[in-house]
Amino acid sequence: MSNFYEERATMIAAGDLQEFVPFGRDHCKHHPNALNLQLRQLQPASELWSSDGAAGLVGSLQEVTIHEKQKESWQLRKGVSEIGEEVDYDEELYVAGNMVIWSKGSKSQALAVYKAFTVDSPVQQALWCDFIISQDKSEKDYSSDEVEKCICILQSSCVNMHSIEGKDYIASLPFQVANVWPTKYGLLFERSSSSHELPPGPPREPLPTMFSMLHPLDEITPLVCKSGSLFGSSRVQYVVDHAMKIVFLNTDPSVVMTYDTVQGLHSVWDLRRVRTEEETVVLKFSEQGGTPQNVATSSSLTAHLRSLSKGDSPVASPFQNYSSIHSQSRSTSSPSLHSRSPSISNMAALSRAHSPALGVHSFSGVQRFNLSSHNQSPKRHSISHSPNSNSNGSFLAPETEPIVPELCMDHLWTETITNIREKNSQASKVFITSDLCGQKFLCFLVESQLQLRCVKFQESNDKTQLIFGSVTNIQAKDAAPVEKIDTMLVLEGSGNLVLYTGVVRVGKVFIPGLPAPSLTMSNTMPRPSTPLDSVSTPNPLSKLLGSLDEAVLLSPVPELRDSSKLHDSLYNEDCTFQQLGTYIHSLRDPVHNRVTLELSNGSMVRITIPEIATSELVQTCLQAIKFILPKEVAVQMLVKWYSVHSAPGGPSYHSEWNLFVTCLMNMMGYNTDRLAWTRNDWEYLLNSDYHQNVESHLLNRSLCLSPLEVSQMKDEDLSQNLSLDSSTLLFTHIPAIFFVLHLVYEELKLNTLMGEGIHSLVELLVQLARDLKLEAYVDHYYRDYPTLVRTTGQVCTIDQGQTGFMHRPSFFTSEPPSIYQWVSSCLKGEGMPPYPYLPVICERSRLVVLSIALYILGDESSVSDESSQYLSRISIAPQKSQAEQEENRFSFRHSTSVSSLAERLVVWMTNVGFALRDLETLPFGVALPIRDAIYHCREQPASDWPEAVCLLIGRQDLSKQACEGNLPKGKSSVTQVLSSDVPSGTETEEEDDGMNDMNQEVMSLIWSEDLRVQDVRRLLQSAHPVRVNVVQYPELSDHEFIEEKENRLLQLCQRTMALPVGRGMFTLFSYHPVPTEPLPIPKLNLTGRAPPRNTTVDLNSGNIDVPPNMTSWASFHNGVAAGLKIAPASQIDSAWIVYNKPKHAELANEYAGFLMALGLNGHLTKLATLNIHDYLTKGHEMTSIGLLLGVSAAKLGTMDMSITRLLSIHIPALLPPTSTELDVPHNVQVAAVVGIGLVYQGTAHRHTAEVLLAEIGRPPGPEMEYCTDRESYSLAAGLALGMVCLGHGSNLIGMSDLNVPEQLYQYMVGGHRRFQAGMHREKHKSPSYQIKEGDTINVDVTCPGATLALAMIYLKTNNRSIADWLRAPDTMYLLDFVKPEFLLLRTLARCLILWDDILPNSKWVDSNVPQIIRENSISLSEIELPCSEDLNLETLSQAHVYIIAGACLSLGFRFAGSENLSAFNCLHKFAKDFMTYLSAPNASVTGPYNLETCLSVVLLSLAMVMAGSGNLKVLQLCRFLHMKTGGEMNYGFHLAHHMALGLLFLGGGRYSLSTSDSSIAALLCALYPHFPAHSTDNRYHLQALRHLYVLAAEPRLLVPVDVDTNTPCYALLEVTYKGTQWYEQTKEELMAPTLLPELHLLKQIKVKGPRYWELLIDLSKGTQHLKSILSKDGVLYVKLRAGQLSYKEDPMGWQSLLAQTVANRNSEARAFKPETISAFTSDPALLSFAEYFCKPTVNMGQKQEILDLFSSVLYECVTQETPEMLPAYIAMDQAVRRLGRREMSETSELWQIKLVLEFFSSRSHQERLQNHPKRGLFMNSEFLPVVKCTIDNTLDQWLQAGGDGCVHAYLNGQPCEESQLSTLACFLVYHSVPAPRHLPSIGLEGNTSFAELLFKFKQLKMPVRALLRLAPLLLGNPQPMLM
Repeated sequence: MSNFYEERATMIAAGDLQEFVPFGRDHCKHHPNALNLQLRQLQPASELWSSDGAAGLVGSLQEVTIHEKQKESWQLRKGVSEIGEEVDYDEELYVAGNMVIWSKGSKSQALAVYKAFTVDSPVQQALWCDFIISQDKSEKDYSSDEVEKCICILQSSCVNMHSIEGKDYIASLPFQVANVWPTKYGLLFERSSSSHELPPGPPREPLPTMFSMLHPLDEITPLVCKSGSLFGSSRVQYVVDHAMKIVFLNTDPSVVMTYDTVQGLHSVWDLRRVRTEEETVVLKFSEQGGTPQNVATSSSLTAHLRSLSKGDSPVASPFQNYSSIHSQSRSTSSPSLHSRSPSISNMAALSRAHSPALGVHSFSGVQRFNLSSHNQSPKRHSISHSPNSNSNGSFLAPETEPIVPELCMDHLWTETITNIREKNSQASKVFITSDLCGQKFLCFLVESQLQLRCVKFQESNDKTQLIFGSVTNIQAKDAAPVEKIDTMLVLEGSGNLVLYTGVVRVGKVFIPGLPAPSLTMSNTMPRPSTPLDSVSTPNPLSKLLGSLDEAVLLSPVPELRDSSKLHDSLYNEDCTFQQLGTYIHSLRDPVHNRVTLELSNGSMVRITIPEIATSELVQTCLQAIKFILPKEVAVQMLVKWYSVHSAPGGPSYHSEWNLFVTCLMNMMGYNTDRLAWTRNDWEYLLNSDYHQNVESHLLNRSLCLSPLEVSQMKDEDLSQNLSLDSSTLLFTHIPAIFFVLHLVYEELKLNTLMGEGIHSLVELLVQLARDLKLEAYVDHYYRDYPTLVRTTGQVCTIDQGQTGFMHRPSFFTSEPPSIYQWVSSCLKGEGMPPYPYLPVICERSRLVVLSIALYILGDESSVSDESSQYLSRISIAPQKSQAEQEENRFSFRHSTSVSSLAERLVVWMTNVGFALRDLETLPFGVALPIRDAIYHCREQPASDWPEAVCLLIGRQDLSKQACEGNLPKGKSSVTQVLSSDVPSGTETEEEDDGMNDMNQEVMSLIWSEDLRVQDVRRLLQSAHPVRVNVVQYPELSDHEFIEEKENRLLQLCQRTMALPVGRGMFTLFSYHPVPTEPLPIPKLNLTGRAPPRNTTVDLNSGNIDVPPNMTSWASFHNGVAAGLKIAPASQIDSAWIVYNKPKHAELANEYAGFLMALGLNGHLTKLATLNIHDYLTKGHEMTSIGLLLGVSAAKLGTMDMSITRLLSIHIPALLPPTSTELDVPHNVQVAAVVGIGLVYQGTAHRHTAEVLLAEIGRPPGPEMEYCTDRESYSLAAGLALGMVCLGHGSNLIGMSDLNVPEQLYQYMVGGHRRFQAGMHREKHKSPSYQIKEGDTINVDVTCPGATLALAMIYLKTNNRSIADWLRAPDTMYLLDFVKPEFLLLRTLARCLILWDDILPNSKWVDSNVPQIIRENSISLSEIELPCSEDLNLETLSQAHVYIIAGACLSLGFRFAGSENLSAFNCLHKFAKDFMTYLSAPNASVTGPYNLETCLSVVLLSLAMVMAGSGNLKVLQLCRFLHMKTGGEMNYGFHLAHHMALGLLFLGGGRYSLSTSDSSIAALLCALYPHFPAHSTDNRYHLQALRHLYVLAAEPRLLVPVDVDTNTPCYALLEVTYKGTQWYEQTKEELMAPTLLPELHLLKQIKVKGPRYWELLIDLSKGTQHLKSILSKDGVLYVKLRAGQLSYKEDPMGWQSLLAQTVANRNSEARAFKPETISAFTSDPALLSFAEYFCKPTVNMGQKQEILDLFSSVLYECVTQETPEMLPAYIAMDQAVRRLGRREMSETSELWQIKLVLEFFSSRSHQERLQNHPKRGLFMNSEFLPVVKCTIDNTLDQWLQAGGDGCVHAYLNGQPCEESQLSTLACFLVYHSVPAPRHLPSIGLEGNTSFAELLFKFKQLKMPVRALLRLAPLLLGNPQPMLM
């Protein structure tokens, strides 16, 4: 048989032959661009290709197509998938003309175009490149950076880069590029050299030839090279040598191979980042000097390098250079009007607001030289202000700063000079390959000499350097690596295709369908003119598989042979094919294990090289053997195996194992033909027991089948001893190979799917163990597989003399390592030696050993450090012998709590990549401890575990949560869960009212009892006409009646116009827009319908006077409301924002509002600077207001410079005093001032604060400027000042000289104006001609701003002295000096400063009122007015109500969003009071306007406290006030009431208000308690600021979503508050979905049982996790426990009672109906198990008992929620039954039962049970004892029935009868009977008493119960065991 192998083993069959055509070629023809090509072909071809400089006098079209063909090229790579899983297909990048086509395809799906790019000029090169988006330049952080995968397209003058995310960049090239290479760091360019390169003049240093670009937005920088000289000093310089060309560049390891055209040598360089010292050397070198020549050199170099810097990258961030628009005048280079500088998409600019290269040496590129003017490319000039340069920088001369290099080439190796007469030429192909043992080679093909040179290299020990070794030459015409199987294909000069691994020849490749090349043909091939005798070919290894000729094998270095030997055996076999036909011309595009052959006739064929092994078993065994053998031997072994395995007509999957065994045993020296079990199959069948049984069968005789001739070789074969041939390759390594295969066997026992493989492996192992005379191992296998291991068998003798040659490795143990035994000892607490393991191959064994050590022995360090005391790692290097490795006594440590052990284990297992699938394939006994740990974790998980851990412990709710957490915002599936699909039918027909996108599902859970949401929609909609109900009295004429109706409509419109602000609050962040459609903005409908005939009433009829511009602010608010629907997580870009711009001018106000809204939800930062400039130059007032406020809100607190510039233009005070006066509308100035406050919020920026302080008291100017609406400007300045110094109190660093508080106090109470400091003195010299204020402060203007500024500066500081300034005056005289309205502000400010004193009760509110007012203020219900001369009652009562309103408002701020009950009751009482005051008879004293204002303020406070809760009582108040439309009710009050309504339902109940400092500042702006009198009123407060409440809103709704149904549901939460000064730590139960309290108040949140799995979110570790949940719509996944129903289906929990009674384990448990299982679980596997195994059928008979068992087991698993234990229960039951029937053919199941029993009785488990009696993995307490008992009984019966004789024979080492073998093995395993070889030492005979036996057996660790069974055999005359 072996000779048969020899014949066919010289050839290797290639598979999967297909014709290959680049896919792009075909696609190009149909690509739209092909049309342009045809058009262009009509021009003379010279024009067509002129850009290459390759213009010929080519006229005809045919020539053009030829030319086109030359231009086609393509490259292939292994498919890369987005997520990172293994994919097996090719990707192709095809270039032709102006097109680049990127296609992908796999085996399963055909090739398809992925992307196609068309560029302006012909493509010179296209390649894949990954750029690093790094934050840090240093090498060590390289691994953590994100990588941007790009495709780069090189044209003659620029390079385009397109990233997979869709960004595209264009970088212009300042020189002609010869070649571009992708590196690990970015791109590497080679400059093409040309003759007239240097400018004339003094001799200068040549310019660099190689450049790098680390990111599309970085500068192009020169490369540095560091060449080591002979004397060890190395020289660092720029790469300037033109002779040096790159021939190869590799990313991992990062090396470059260059060829020096002058010396003709190849060198290898390491490519890495520049180190700082090299940087300084190069830069110094170019700066130093002395001679004028040197100076010239350095300047010219820098000048030229400048031209490489990025002239054309745009300004980095949209706002970065707002001022550069105005700075063109001072730039020195030509303006960029005619520059064709390519632009870049904004997205890309934004994503890298600061390009990484702008480090220290940033250069503002003013002057750029372009020396490469001989190009055909147009010169490019452009202005670029790099973000870091300040304005002064741009005046520097360009020579001052050199460009800093980024990458360095470090010299590693240069080939030695060959003999002179042969001219070396440049390598045409270079690649890196590794051989089968992982040794790496750099191979380069020198075509002129037909040589492939292979240089061996390896990493140095410290991994920092590559060390290159010897060079081997292989005769070759072409070569290509085959990565997948670590080999390479070599095309020999003769046309043969040969496979090599490293430099060892494997064999020729046979390609079906291609004739093998013949000799004659190979001579006709054009041969280069080298003499034949120098051609080296390797020694033919065709005899390799015969007797292994040591000499040949150990010298793979080929010998030279002369041409006379050409017709050696190697070529003879080729001469058989004499036909001349196609032959292989070259190889290209190797990917994975596929390669393309180019044939001589121009066609291409793609072939696949077969893998080393397909079956998992063979792969594992080969790996193990390879690991243990020396490298040379391993390579030869693998080569031999590969050529046997891949021979033409290779083996099928099943025979692969047989082939492997035969091959392996041949190599060990066995004669496989003579071994019975490897003999060929037919004989094997005839000799089998089965055949003999059949032959003797009765049927045989009756059918007259004659017995077959069995070749009678059994006897004589067995008689003559088979011996081993000791000269073979692996003979000396047999023990090592045997041992590693044994470890593989133990590893496979841990995988239940590999049963078949184990059987095959055991046969091999038994044979080897017998021959090596290893009794212990044979016994071990016998105990595992009693039926496979016969006691007798063929033994091949190994001569004693030869045994000496065998190398027994140090790790070889005489005791067989057994993983089951190891685990069992751990469970019993006995000592065990460390378990030997093979790294990588025996991962399961390692995992099991370590997890048992961690969980059972409680040793936390076991998984943390590499060198564990529980494992001995096997390596070839000798280590201390086994004897020294003493047994470790393991004991259970009680160091840490159980849960943390379980947690450590689970987290560690997921870290090493262990998943549920792996757990299911572990045998159930071994897996039990792991499952126990998982069960512990499942009960009490942490909320922040990664997704993989949650999957392992089976908490889908958590894993889904974790998975959502990793998704980028806006991509989560949550939004789909929580978005209503279709609005209900009614709205679709009518016009959109702007509230359709609310999430109905969640809202119906929050407010399930009533229809309040519909009511709110009805109140807030402004898209439908209103009802104008006027009764026509008889005396009214028709015309008057129409006027009456229109006047009534005008009144109602005041309300309609106030609705959008409230609607914006209600719909806040509820919608994700579609990027292809504009945002729908509902119409603001100001018409009415009059009943009964429903006639339309319109304001535009001209019958009554309508104020001009009445609707302008209303439409602005309408736009804001629409824009605020957009959720912050939406995907929006600049283009979409511009796309929404309306066509009609009258919609401009809405668009202005829309822009402001986009700023508030953070999307405006995406708008390009250009567009912002565009909008502002239009000069539309509303647009400017919206834009300025929006941009500032988006950049809250960032001190962003570009935005500061933007705002300063609109604030005269921030411009230099000499600047031209710009005519900025007043409202825009107000918006800009507030914008400054927002951008500098909380920064205490001195200059800003100083200007704003002055602006509060800005006097009116002489020419009537600043005269109108001064109040709102002063207020804005005050609010802005408050924001800038927000909460800083008295620690305003560096501002003490400004006297901020004193100045504010003066503004508040009045006094002489101080002299104006600062640069604006000039402007205020002459007073206003119209307004006579004198030199005192106009308090009416400055007081509100100053008061609120004080409040914000001292917010929450509890500063008593400042608070006392704000006290309400307590004498009548002083009261007359203060406007009552200002008292509201002062009270509010005072309370905000004394934050901690605010108490939620009416007593506290009243305590703010001074005594004089309390005593003398009228109670409004009295009829009579008390008369008193010196008291002004009107003043007193107005002061009273305003102070109360102020206190209420402060209460609202203090408890905003808290739903505090006492605050609610207190405020509700005051609201009711004010409503009664309004209807009181003497309300006129106070004035209805004042009362309405106060009522609105109290209502807003109430809504703030109950924000988002939708409280019914507040809703009723709002609804009542909505209906009041006459009298004092003006636009402002409607605005306030509907804002209250909006706050109450903020964001549809998903949002609430925060009480952080910045939120309070925003709310002060939004809820400023002076409301506009009509819709165009901005005198006291700019209406746009009302929307700033958005900055105070935060998502706090937690929505439980059932993970199985993916729908929102109810769940019980337990919220624990941290203790504070007002209350202890408390717990509160909430039914979610609910708004949570503010997160900083909470300690933890817990989803409570019993219906849902518990889940704990611990906020003490930080609130980030919960914040991210809340920001993603607050979805918290929960999972119903078995047998429970959701609160919706079963609100009271009565239906689940059924489950509880069943769960209490009473007599009904047996009567568990399989039908009811669906209530407990939705797992399809369990349901079908119930269906098929637990349903009784007719005539059950004895099966009934099994059914009952299955039912109760299923019931147990489901109610205890451990469905994973079901297979274990059933396996145990089956095993016990099998044992009872004596059908145990293998004992692994018995081992598992034994491990389960040992686990439950182990100490660690007992301790766990004591700590947590209710918890832990559970196996029915009745089940285990029954199992145990049954096994005992079965084995005892067997003993009594004659088994004892068997045991006796076994213990004495005598054979026993075959029928008993399997039960004997079960007995030995179950009772842990020691092997016979251990017994003689203790002496079996002559024991007299059991006590003596006990004593002797103690050291063998045999359990007593087993000893009791053995005692009768061992004691000669058993005495009665009575003590």
